[in-house]
Amino acid sequence: MIEELLPDSVVAVEAYGHDEPENATLYPGEAALVASAVPKRRREFTVVRACARRAMEKLGVPPQPVLPGERGAPRWPAGLTGSMTHCDGYCAAALVRAADLASLGIDAEPHGPLPEGVLEGVSLPGERIRLRELAGTHPAVHWDRLLFSAKESVYKAWFPLTGKWLDFTEADIEILLDPAQPSGGTLRAELLVPGPLVGGERRGVFEGRWTVRGGLVATSVTVPHA
Repeated sequence: MIEELLPDSVVAVEAYGHDEPENATLYPGEAALVASAVPKRRREFTVVRACARRAMEKLGVPPQPVLPGERGAPRWPAGLTGSMTHCDGYCAAALVRAADLASLGIDAEPHGPLPEGVLEGVSLPGERIRLRELAGTHPAVHWDRLLFSAKESVYKAWFPLTGKWLDFTEADIEILLDPAQPSGGTLRAELLVPGPLVGGERRGVFEGRWTVRGGLVATSVTVPHA
């Protein structure tokens, strides 16, 4: 699912269900981080790293620990950049050579409405207006959850380029439908703070894709070098 939202240069590996794959093991440093976590947290932490290591192998990089850095962002092997996501019953990792993309972000969420009151805290007035318009024409999609996922993907692509926090309300996201496929489309995020410098160019807009499938909402954002 995630792979379809990403350029061909990106390797994505995903896992469905609640069972750990046979190769889902942790390095000592990783295991220490979740030693006291609840079983669900440990399982998702383990499986998403198994996905990441499989992606490393596909890119010809020896499997390595994936430890959190600043603000919890994963630290990738030299020469790679990527993103991970996990939710109930789904884990995925996407990796790419840093020479091919400046940054990327992925996110998956259960396809259901956000808890009451959350949308108002993570969205802008204009975004909420657009969501109501989308809901009027395509009510089967939980657009609030899709917007939340898109915000997460934007942040995951933003942070490696800046090392700074990006508030939910500092990116104005427009969700666009694909007329040929109502369950998917593109997204455009206008940054409301100075964007990152990529190759000497200030990036004020991030673009990505989205899909709704199998009880999940998935989004991606990619930042090209040029």
